[in-house]
Amino acid sequence: MTTALQAGETGQRVSDAYRWTQLFVGVICMVMIANLQYGWTFFVPDIQQKFGWDRAAIQWAFTLFVLFETWLVPIEGWFVDQYGPRIVVIFGGVLCGIGWLINGFAESLNMFYVGQVIAGIGAGAVYGTCVGNALKWFPDKRGLAAGITAAGFGAGSALTVAPIQSMIADSGYQAAFINFGIGQAVIICAMAIFLLAPKKGQVPPPAASTANVQSRRDYAPGEVLRQPIFWLMYAMFVAVGAGGLMITANLKPIAADLHIDKINVTLIGLTMTTVTFAATIDRILNGLTRPFFGWISDKIGRENTMFIAFGMEGLGIFLLYLWGHDPIWFVLLSGFVFFAWGEIYSLFPATCTDTFGSKFATTNAGLLYTAKGTAALLVPLANYLQQAENSWDGVFLIAAGANIAASLLAILVLKPWRRSVVARAQRETQAAAPTPHGVPAE
Repeated sequence: MTTALQAGETGQRVSDAYRWTQLFVGVICMVMIANLQYGWTFFVPDIQQKFGWDRAAIQWAFTLFVLFETWLVPIEGWFVDQYGPRIVVIFGGVLCGIGWLINGFAESLNMFYVGQVIAGIGAGAVYGTCVGNALKWFPDKRGLAAGITAAGFGAGSALTVAPIQSMIADSGYQAAFINFGIGQAVIICAMAIFLLAPKKGQVPPPAASTANVQSRRDYAPGEVLRQPIFWLMYAMFVAVGAGGLMITANLKPIAADLHIDKINVTLIGLTMTTVTFAATIDRILNGLTRPFFGWISDKIGRENTMFIAFGMEGLGIFLLYLWGHDPIWFVLLSGFVFFAWGEIYSLFPATCTDTFGSKFATTNAGLLYTAKGTAALLVPLANYLQQAENSWDGVFLIAAGANIAASLLAILVLKPWRRSVVARAQRETQAAAPTPHGVPAE
């Protein structure tokens, strides 16, 4: 704690070890909110069995969670930029616990909706703060730092896949909501005490890179919303995000509809049911992909990496449409899809900060992150389409096509456009800079 206080007081360059400590604290917080999204699929069948509600109606609770997790992040980001990360994460941790407590006692759909809204607000406060803080502490490694932080959210639930399912089976889904909700909230609040934002001079300057052009101008959030290129990134985020969210929310129902959910699968010497195996691998790969592709993007460029990853996801979803009825292929291909999907949570924040500067990184990245909430609106629609066709085929084909389209937009449109936007901003900054005589350059 002494080192942290000294670093905060002096504003002098801190050690890399201190920066990595801040990142590690953020990762722990992200791990603790992972079940709020990735654990939901295990509760759906039991909720449906107990109350007999329509599955699409139940999945509106998931959509509300994602909406409130994402659409309020810019507001929470503003509080972070003004007052620091600690208070916002504590606030978020408390709400996460309250949300799952409500789910544990809910007896109506509306109560589940309320619980998920509260949990979503809490998760968004934690998520947006930790990713924004990582972007600020690591201007020299934005892709990697955002990826490692987001990995905590993507892979954080991997170790609890079996325990949650076991508690649901042995004690009921209510006990799982209550016990995991309280435990996760306590750890988040404890870790938040150690979170700090960097002061000027404490971190190195943005890395000079030919692969990733980085703006030296800091755009205020209002300016960002007036930039057409922001809305291109937003549309691409929605297109890619929707497919992954659809599978996240419906992994167990999809396997059940294909009549493979309870079939044992043996791979690499391990035997589990199709759903447990798929969920475990999905969480691990969904976490690993974020720092991996973040690091790759630091080397070869954000848009080049998007082209590769989005294309992989489109291919993976199409193959899931073709071969998903086979338990082994279901496990392998769902893992492949998540490996190609999770990187959006490192690539888009890094691209946003590269383009619009780091001063308002938490708020601006939060504005872009609301695209995840918009994508979540498509999850119930996927359920309605499945019910109308009595098949997941149409959903898979639409999701695959959207990913292929986003991969082409990244390389053909976003890449040249972003270079021109950054170059224009640099020219404007240079023109406005005072000359040695104190007059702006002509």
